[in-house]
Amino acid sequence: MTSVAAARTPARQGSTAYGAVADRLRREIAAGEYPEGVPLPTEADLGEEHGVSRQTVRRAFQDLVAEGLVYRIPGRGTFVADAQGKYIRSSGSIEELMSLSEDTDLDVLSPPSIGIHIEAAGRLHLDADTVITMRFRRLHMDRPYCVTSAYLPVAVGRGLIDVPEFRTPGVRRNMTVLSVVQRVIGRPISGADQTITAVAANAEIAELLECQPGDPIMRIDRLYFDQNNELLELAVNHFNPARYTYRFQMRAHDS
Repeated sequence: MTSVAAARTPARQGSTAYGAVADRLRREIAAGEYPEGVPLPTEADLGEEHGVSRQTVRRAFQDLVAEGLVYRIPGRGTFVADAQGKYIRSSGSIEELMSLSEDTDLDVLSPPSIGIHIEAAGRLHLDADTVITMRFRRLHMDRPYCVTSAYLPVAVGRGLIDVPEFRTPGVRRNMTVLSVVQRVIGRPISGADQTITAVAANAEIAELLECQPGDPIMRIDRLYFDQNNELLELAVNHFNPARYTYRFQMRAHDS
């Protein structure tokens, strides 16, 4: 059974006609509306439904093919690609990271609390070693694919301690920590510096991600900042690559 999430491209496609069609199809694919082997609606049908030309629908399909969400067979139609149960996501903006709540669940492992973490404090450029820390994982279709340890300056993250949804471990929520952080601090998160490495799963991470100790997993560290380049959060994410594929499109400056 194919399980493909709503992968999105870095460009804000929703502002274009073909982008709106592509976004609609991504959501429907994520919801499982097109089973494996069943063709998607034709260009003509989608054009009539959305009030756009077949060329516009064709451009939307081209983007989905490039993202690996669908494949096309001349004379037969367009089909959802076999992702082998993986959660596929292309993220090129903070808004797209916040949209994880559309198709995944948050499972709090450790509620927000004040503690000492020398490495995180250093990476956040703090004068003291005290930070707000919390741990959670994300699940897609009830299967965990990511474990995250989040660290925030006390002045930024103190308000998370009072968020009711974060107080009880094991209760799944349809929300993202980033959206709550943004609401608590009262200003937008403008961007993030990201590093991606491959590491071996330790016993604890392996249990949480339902893989074997020593298995290769993907680690993505993100340092979030506001419009003044003030560091707001360090998120250390571990992904089970058997359940998650991360895609990122690069474009030329003049495209």
